[in-house]
Parts: sequence; C-alpha cells; structure tokens
Amino acid sequence: MVQPCPFVDVSGTPYERGRQHGAAVPQRVKRSIELYGGQLGELGYDAKAKSALIAEFAKEIEAFGAHYIEEMHGIADGDSDGNVIQGDVLHEGVSNSYLRSEGRLLAAVGVDHITVVATDDAVLVAGADSASAVSRVVERMRRENRSEPLKHSTCHRPWGNYRTVDTGDRFQVKRITVKPGAKLSLQKHYHRAEHWIVVHGTAIVQCGDDRQLLHENQSVYIPVGTEHRLENPGKIALELIEVQSGGYLGEDDIVRLSDNYGRA
Repeated sequence: MVQPCPFVDVSGTPYERGRQHGAAVPQRVKRSIELYGGQLGELGYDAKAKSALIAEFAKEIEAFGAHYIEEMHGIADGDSDGNVIQGDVLHEGVSNSYLRSEGRLLAAVGVDHITVVATDDAVLVAGADSASAVSRVVERMRRENRSEPLKHSTCHRPWGNYRTVDTGDRFQVKRITVKPGAKLSLQKHYHRAEHWIVVHGTAIVQCGDDRQLLHENQSVYIPVGTEHRLENPGKIALELIEVQSGGYLGEDDIVRLSDNYGRA
C-alpha cells in the first residue's frame, strides 16, 4: 500500500479525504507520494531544504482536489434530496449538494447543486460542476503569498502535533498534544516568551536549570532566551495550551540544542 509522504501532513487534505471515502487516487499522485516521500526522507527534518519539494507535492494533492470533489457526489450515500452531508451541518431547501464541515456549524439554505467544504483553515464554496477550478484558486493564493496552500491550522511533528487556536498582534495561542513517552527538542527562542498550561495528562518541563513535574491545571512560564524542553512521561496523551508573546512569533525562531529526531 502506498503511504502518504511521512513529512507532509496530508490529514484533512483532498488526498486523505478522498482515500477514506473510496475515491480512486490517480496513479500520478501515487507516484508523487512515493517519489517525494523518499526524497524528503533523505533530507531528514530540515524544513528549509524540503520547502521546494513540499510545494511540488502540494500541487499534486491540489490536482486530486478536483477529482475528489467530483467523486464525492457519486460515492457517498445521499439523502432523499440528493445531498451528501458530513459533519455538523444544518440545511433547508437544499438539493443535489455536497456539504461537509470539519468543525464549526455549517448552515445552508435554498441552494442547489453546490459543494461546500468548511475546515479550520478556509471554506470552499463551488458549483458542483466547477471542481476543476479549485487548483486555479490555490495557485492564485500562492501568487498572493497566502499561507493557506502550505500551512494547516494543525501541524504534525514526530512527537505529536500543535494546532493554532488564535493569533494577533504580538501573541499566539496553540493547543499542543504530545504522544506518550515523546519529548520535544531542548530549545530556546530569541524573540518570544511562552506560558504553558497543562489541560490533560502529565508533563515534565525543563526550564533553565529547573526540572519540574506538572499536572492538569498547573502552568509554567518560559522567559525569552531560556533553554527549555517538554516531555510526556505518562501513558496517555499530554495536552497543553501554549501562549506565546513577543515581537516575532515565527516557527523559525527556534534554536535546537538537542533533539531525539535529528533536527538539532
């Protein structure tokens, strides 16, 4: 079985959705997954070195997006009005449409023959016969230097994942999930401080020379420039809320001093 590229998060992408619901994956996409997966594996976890390959891989996934939308109208079971409904959706007077929500409530009234897919990142609204235009919209987003084509609100890492909950001027809020037994890199930041609040599970936190065990509803403050590390010593997933504050909050403001996954 062809596996998704190990360093590109395809969960929630047209490729993964189509695969889960039975859409036939084009052979060129299968070949791309194998090709880019192997090349990215050789590059390790160097995000900068992989950026060009990831962009090429994303184009193949986008091409499958149109194929996926067309397939969904024929694969999934429709209601008496010909609608395919997935997720938290309310509709009145809707017919022959595909409506999917991956989180918040989606409401549709008085429409026919359309496709609506609502995710954390964006909302797609298209005529059911306009699926081929999806890739053109994504290409336009690239030309306008938007982040949506290459970034998702949930990003997967070897130790787990993080989801961006809110962002604003000089602050960012993330929900971090760490797998049992996993450990983040020993790192520091030059431009931001962080505040961690444990909401589920148990954490071992190294902050400077201090090492402490945190349980649910306990928190720790990480000052700018302080070496720190997060670890999940437990048997269940660790979930915490991270509040970042500072003049620059980019993911490239990470200086890794030690790492279990070869990224330092």
